[in-house]
Amino acid sequence: MSDWKDTSQRTGAGFGSAVPRAGGDVASSATYDEGLRSYMLSIYNYMASGVLLTGIVAAGAAATGLAYAFASGPLMWIVALAPLGFILAMNFGLHKMSQATLQIVFWAFATVMGLSLSTIFLVFTGESIAVTFFATAAAFAGLSLWGYTTKKDLTGMGTFLIMGVFGLIVAMLVNWFLQSEAMAFVISGLGVLIFAGLTAYDTQRLKNQYQYLRGTEFMGKAVIMGATSLYLDFVNMFMFLLQFLGSRE
Repeated sequence: MSDWKDTSQRTGAGFGSAVPRAGGDVASSATYDEGLRSYMLSIYNYMASGVLLTGIVAAGAAATGLAYAFASGPLMWIVALAPLGFILAMNFGLHKMSQATLQIVFWAFATVMGLSLSTIFLVFTGESIAVTFFATAAAFAGLSLWGYTTKKDLTGMGTFLIMGVFGLIVAMLVNWFLQSEAMAFVISGLGVLIFAGLTAYDTQRLKNQYQYLRGTEFMGKAVIMGATSLYLDFVNMFMFLLQFLGSRE
């Protein structure tokens, strides 16, 4: 995002003024803060709506018995890999898609994720899933608030955590063949820590991007992509935390 230019004009002292007008600076700061709050609120609204849609679809699929069809066979692979396809489409087609198209893809992604996650109701009790969900929501809120308010630059931490995600994927693939419970436990612990850190990092990253995006046509798309990032942080943290808090059927 570093190549995005801030096309908006900063208000304050008039052109050629020898002394800046304090009132103008205060007004400019207030306008910026109001715009930032609106931008972040839009991201959180999209993210929360996506999580809610995913939860409704997952619970509905489990209640109707549709989840059993996704637990094995060809449909399992289709539903499992479909979310990745949507993410790739959103990232690589970002500049070609209209904002309306990107919105449709986001809702479709959240729906397919719900179908994919519906199988957790076949493994864990509904009560433990609910407890883990609210625990994740509380942790997410705290971590996101810290990422938004901290003065510490989290860029270095974010780079390290993103590398950790790739390492996590490799470890999960290896354990898919090994089927080691001890390794699965370690992977789950690392997964919780990595996505907890990414929640704070992504929040700060999205906050900092606003200064480059405000006043541009890309801002609407950036809201959807930002919501997708936080959505993935939430869902992954929930799934890894479920391995600890979930009670199996």
